[in-house]
Amino acid sequence: MPPTPSISSADRASILDRLERERFDCAVIGGGITGVGIAREATQRGLSVALLEAEDFASGTSSRSSKLILGGLRYLAMGDIALVRETALERTVIHRLAPHLAEPRWVVVPTRSRTGLIKMRAGITTYEKLGAVEGADLHRNWSRDDLETEEPILDRSRFAHACVYREYVTEDARLVLANLRCAVAAGAAVLNHAPVDAILGEDDRADGVEAECAVSGRRVRVRARCVINAAGPWVDRVHHLENPQAPARLHLSKGVHVVLPLERLPVRNIVILNAADRRSIFLIRRGEAVFVGTTDTSYEHGCETWPLIERRDVEYLLAPIARDLSVEPIAPEEVVAAWSGLRPLIAEPGKKAHEISRRDEIWIGPRRVVSVAGGKLTGYRPMTRTAVEKAAEVCELQLEPPPAREAPLPGGDFDGDLEALSARLQRETGLEAGTARRMVGLYGTEAGEVVGRGADPLVPGASVLSGEVSWAMEVEGAARLEDVLYRRTRAALYEPSVREALVEPIADQMAKRLGWGSARREQEITTARERLARDLAFLGESP
Repeated sequence: MPPTPSISSADRASILDRLERERFDCAVIGGGITGVGIAREATQRGLSVALLEAEDFASGTSSRSSKLILGGLRYLAMGDIALVRETALERTVIHRLAPHLAEPRWVVVPTRSRTGLIKMRAGITTYEKLGAVEGADLHRNWSRDDLETEEPILDRSRFAHACVYREYVTEDARLVLANLRCAVAAGAAVLNHAPVDAILGEDDRADGVEAECAVSGRRVRVRARCVINAAGPWVDRVHHLENPQAPARLHLSKGVHVVLPLERLPVRNIVILNAADRRSIFLIRRGEAVFVGTTDTSYEHGCETWPLIERRDVEYLLAPIARDLSVEPIAPEEVVAAWSGLRPLIAEPGKKAHEISRRDEIWIGPRRVVSVAGGKLTGYRPMTRTAVEKAAEVCELQLEPPPAREAPLPGGDFDGDLEALSARLQRETGLEAGTARRMVGLYGTEAGEVVGRGADPLVPGASVLSGEVSWAMEVEGAARLEDVLYRRTRAALYEPSVREALVEPIADQMAKRLGWGSARREQEITTARERLARDLAFLGESP
């Protein structure tokens, strides 16, 4: 039997029945971190919730981030003290709720002079005070000798010092799934691959939504006392279902990340380099891969789940490596994986994408649909709490008080020592050390349950296990091959040497459990392979 809380893709028909049968307090449109955060907050406050996602949970912005729980140090320079204070404090809360999904890492900011170090220390000291950072997590100052020992890849002829401070690495899509499962445990009805195409109700009040299940083709009408639009980059599009004449409120920004083999870019910590336009570029190790990002450019081609990665994006990210690190210049052809996504920023006329604050905004439409957009991954909890309270006010819903102390997210019920948890899993299951470490990083204390469903690697050389595919379908709502490859196992990002070899074994396991015929299986395989190829399509562009 699957553990609770769980979302089984085999139960789509019964979920559709429930969505049509019941009347909910809230219908939430959007299954990214904002939508699922709203669903979790609302169910904790005593409301009944239905959530519909057009594609897969976390398939948009919420799986395309830099995988960091950041307090927003750079926004100090913009004067956005309130945002920095809020998100800096939130880092420790997320770490407490899900320590496997908020892993503390040192961030290395190299400087060329003592004057530069002093200026950086001043900013980071303010940042730490705003975030109530204490003890062993306070920043450190490294000399050139320290750099040689701690981060030798940095070119010490360019950098004499570094200021080193704490941030947290996450798995963004899995943070979404963990929050979603909490909402489900509290009674929420949720469905992915079900785009909303109509707002129901009279002229002055929405009372539900209409959607179509993209898997079965079945249409469903979901009745609700309140409709909340949390569709990320698609917020304007959903808002137009309510008010076709409404002006656009969002400024879409494209962010691109590229992945390189660790042996080619052997960083030990998170390293920050400056791009040609002075933007910060992060180099972050994940297992045997290192990802580099991100770009921040205005995107004027409309909403796309997979915005195009251009060669110039890749060259922009790789340029600081050649300048600042003691490695041979890296060519775009050496990139082994890449991803891009759109950030839904609140438009500020006259400003470029990287100049716009990551503040969030809530507005109420003419039919009382509550729309929420903007914000940062780190600040999702206070943002979604505000959205729920505003929705309750507008739609006259009775909220219970928020919990005095929130329970850990699924897999987060441990003291944060990932190495100890990994060692225990290795002893109990016999997994190889690297695989055990990967498993606890994705699943926390639930890793043993996942392994119990199948401990065999899907293909030789891969750390992805058969049990993960079962878990993805039965517990985390994966309905398509791409869902497992990109957002449940993360193999498309961090297992570049074997990710194409994983396609057919994952498809075979899903076909057997979900009853796919041969045509559906082949379609899923073709779609996944085309997607993997498009990730690296920039390699076909002329230099």
